[in-house]
Amino acid sequence: MNFKSLKILVLSVLLLMAGAARADGLLDRSYRPLAGKAPVNLNETYAGQVLLIVNTASKCGFTPQYEGLEALQKQYAAQGFTVLGFPSNDFMGQEPGSEAEIKEFCTLTYGVKFPMFEKVHVKGPEATALYRDLAAKTGVAPGWNFHKYLIGRDGQVVANFSSKVKPDDAELVAAIERELKAARPGK
Repeated sequence: MNFKSLKILVLSVLLLMAGAARADGLLDRSYRPLAGKAPVNLNETYAGQVLLIVNTASKCGFTPQYEGLEALQKQYAAQGFTVLGFPSNDFMGQEPGSEAEIKEFCTLTYGVKFPMFEKVHVKGPEATALYRDLAAKTGVAPGWNFHKYLIGRDGQVVANFSSKVKPDDAELVAAIERELKAARPGK
């Protein structure tokens, strides 16, 4: 192997390691699928994808956003996009049900097929590590249900959107499309 080939190989390995290290920090956590048993490591499962992480609730004025989130999932999934839903009962008890009840409600009422995970806390001292890190990286913790964090292909938070921003909002859609055009890490 000549020096130029070795240099390219070392540089390629370093770039791959840097991409993996960036993604590991935020997404290297495991959560159970909603009403499921086996935890899913977010980094291993969704690395290199554009993600929209959303805290959800079934009895909220923003609950109809499930429909729009599912529409985003259908429209962009083939391009490497996934919505990740995290039910939370942190805001006025608007997600009181069991995980099985939440799953049934989301599926039957809104046809949700995007990945939903275990019920978590998203604010305050009880917030799960993922949401603590999302708040730390953006300076914004969810103020209500259906707060949205957009994660780029490199595993970094690139934007966040309040509950009032609907899934079909032009700014949100443009941000998703911009991130989908970004090169995949290591490519």
